[in-house]
Amino acid sequence: MEITTMPGHLIRRLHQIASHVFAKYAQEAGYDLTPVQFAAMDAINANPGVDQARIAALIAYDRATIGGVIDRLEKKGLVRREVSQRDRRAREVFLTQGGQEAVKAMLPVVRKMQDEILSGLNTAERNTFLRLSEKATQAHIGDSEK
Repeated sequence: MEITTMPGHLIRRLHQIASHVFAKYAQEAGYDLTPVQFAAMDAINANPGVDQARIAALIAYDRATIGGVIDRLEKKGLVRREVSQRDRRAREVFLTQGGQEAVKAMLPVVRKMQDEILSGLNTAERNTFLRLSEKATQAHIGDSEK
């Protein structure tokens, strides 16, 4: 099949693998988190009080669906929303104590799982893969807004 050598197919497969590895490691660490939920929490951790639109931008996620991600994190007790003092229509998002603990516990786990995601590559190949993936991604920054 020709499709198995096409970039789109290979990227989709690698994404499936990465998502599976993330789920396995998160579950083993005792957390029920998706990669997007963790990315949002990491963004909130680095930017306390950030609004949902900015979270979406920081993690390159769809603005229309980030609300559902934040809703689920709030239901899990990992984030809280507060009315912005600057703009009463906006909501600022913060990690709860449990959210801070989850990010602290999960960061080393997430770092460790990267090795498994790219386990078929040696160190030089990983560096090349990461450099080229970043270059290909950067070439499309802003495409989703066109």
